[in-house]
Amino acid sequence: MCGIVGYIGKQEASNILVEGLSKLEYRGYDSAGIAILKDNKLDVRKYKGRLAVLKENLDKNPSKGNVGIGHTRWATHGEPSDVNSHPHANSSGNIAVVHNGIIENYIELKEKLIMKGYKFLSETDTEVVAHLVDMYYEGDLVEAVSKVVKDLEGAYALGVINKENPDKLIAVRKDSPLIIGIGEGENFIASDIPAVLKYTRNIFIMEDGEMAVVEEDNIILMKSDGTPVEKEVYTVNWDVEAAEKGGYDHFMIKEICEQPKAVKDTLSPRLNKENQIRLDDISLTKEDLEKINQVYIIACGTAYHAGLLGKSLIQKYVDVPVIAEIGSEFRYNDPFIDEKSLMIVVSQSGETADTLAALRMAKEKGARTLAVTNVVGSTISREADDVFYTWAGPEIAVASTKAYTTQLVSLSLIALDMANKKETIQKEEYNELIEELRLIPEKLEDILKMDDSIKELAKEICESEHIFYIGRGIDYDVAREGSLKLKEVSYIHSEAMAAGELKHGTIALIEDGTPVIALATQDKLYDKTVSNIKEVHARGAKIISLGKMGNTEIAKSSDRVIYIPDVVDDLSPILSVVPLQILAYHVATLRGADVDKPRNLAKSVTVE
Repeated sequence: MCGIVGYIGKQEASNILVEGLSKLEYRGYDSAGIAILKDNKLDVRKYKGRLAVLKENLDKNPSKGNVGIGHTRWATHGEPSDVNSHPHANSSGNIAVVHNGIIENYIELKEKLIMKGYKFLSETDTEVVAHLVDMYYEGDLVEAVSKVVKDLEGAYALGVINKENPDKLIAVRKDSPLIIGIGEGENFIASDIPAVLKYTRNIFIMEDGEMAVVEEDNIILMKSDGTPVEKEVYTVNWDVEAAEKGGYDHFMIKEICEQPKAVKDTLSPRLNKENQIRLDDISLTKEDLEKINQVYIIACGTAYHAGLLGKSLIQKYVDVPVIAEIGSEFRYNDPFIDEKSLMIVVSQSGETADTLAALRMAKEKGARTLAVTNVVGSTISREADDVFYTWAGPEIAVASTKAYTTQLVSLSLIALDMANKKETIQKEEYNELIEELRLIPEKLEDILKMDDSIKELAKEICESEHIFYIGRGIDYDVAREGSLKLKEVSYIHSEAMAAGELKHGTIALIEDGTPVIALATQDKLYDKTVSNIKEVHARGAKIISLGKMGNTEIAKSSDRVIYIPDVVDDLSPILSVVPLQILAYHVATLRGADVDKPRNLAKSVTVE
């Protein structure tokens, strides 16, 4: 959720920390701070608001030193404020801590510390860590942090420095992402790769329960109990420019325009000339699939909407019942899972807390697990039995676009591969769908050329207070994603409705001039959806319809129509969502919204 950066070396740490934190702004935050060690002093600067507030302070009054930790905070305990911002220090000011995650037993720990005379300044759970380090410290910082970890319950990534150990930076991970950047005469810690990519391509990916002692010329890896750990260096193979805007006004529109390439990158390595699918580290055999009597698809937010298409495809072509459910609800509904179940979890970051918890529950019950994620080395990718990577590249904007379309493609490939192995799909239909998938990148390029006309539509609705989306079948699933995209970046109240349910109450919300975005890309449901469009049009709604080229009947009941290239029904969401993404982007920019960093939202939700 938040962002951590740490540095030890010969350069000015504050410059590197601020630069690194700027690369983690996409994670969402409401305050920022750093702690710098120099000349036996610990200088802590932290402020509510954007990173620019911290940077302005440092420009006026630099913090000099070669060792430091930095943090961007998204509030979970205590309101956004200077005092609740990270880093947090102990009472004497010689220890500083940054933390991502939640310390679940912090109240119990806080009460014990207060009884021992410790005084707390903030409302955060993190401050207990600083005081615990202080309580256990007897000259050995590594030993003190090891003892602290034994007391902690919950999820955390920690960065700890101490003015009495100016040659060390301690990092610990449990259920919250953390990497170590390997430099020459300098080393780094961070929540994510973009924070260190300007300085190094070589990293260690920390696992749960691991600790790193990071020094200027050395990195010692161990379990939190002190057991040594050997780890391979992971070399990042994408360019630093991939995490920059590349000439676009915003990351969101850049990533929308990257979708043809992202889809092609996801498809091409998985398809050979004979239309055979190669699924990375997925080892499901025909025998395995025949033992599976139910499939769960678990995800959150946009990934959940992708999972709905996966449900439709697997249920149709693999001939097995599928339940798609939101990660935050799943575990509390007493799900029936056993060794005959397959759970597919979908997560852009591979760190989504609720999705990860569902994955772990499934594994405890003996189910087979399969992860669809964009991040190599993420927790979900490591803990699942099988992994399929969406080669979308880094996605910086909080509102997911290219991660979603590559998830759709990935789930399509998984469904078709399973069906082919089980022989539940005719060869002709299988080949037709594969050929249709190969054409998707080119068709996406055609849709991107509609940008100017979609922007004109955005001008017509950008002042609206309410906007509704309707559709049937998988058009309804895409309508939900389109509605989510609009509300999260423009702050307009938006709802997606099942078109066939309008007369069961929701049509009462339609007033004269109310914008309704109607999806009608399914040939088998086209006539019924057009009838629903006529119903809302008769109530005075302003209709913007989305259909396939050639289906001109829809124009008679619409004020505006967006046509996507013709495509087989089952794959239409990969195309139809893109005009909705573009529309949401232009509506938001016309309203002056901060498109890449919507208020109150974070890119990676690593706490429940």
